[in-house]
Amino acid sequence: MPGFRTGAAFGLCLVALGAARAENFAFAPAPQQDLNRIYRVDRQTGEVIACQFAVKDDSPIGLTLCYPAGEGARAGEAGDYGLIASSHRQESGIFRFNRRNGAVSICYVRDDQEVVCTPPAK
Repeated sequence: MPGFRTGAAFGLCLVALGAARAENFAFAPAPQQDLNRIYRVDRQTGEVIACQFAVKDDSPIGLTLCYPAGEGARAGEAGDYGLIASSHRQESGIFRFNRRNGAVSICYVRDDQEVVCTPPAK
């Protein structure tokens, strides 16, 4: 049964690799109650983007509208980044934090064009 063991080991490696890839990003919704926006951070680079549902008149199902990383939201110093929403119901931005050094930034969609983040602070 060497072929079975090799195939099973390969299968387990693929499952482990898939689980590792699934952890490359962290997601969190904007805290604003009437906004259907979600933020995504690359856990290693800190890059932040945002996406939301948009209604389009000529489409019966709408579309997903994503905002690219802009100033301060692009990939930066290597770290272990995460996102957390404030408990403020009118806030559309989100906190990005680096678990390695404790730095925190505030990120938000600026002018419905791109995600920007404040400089990191401790």
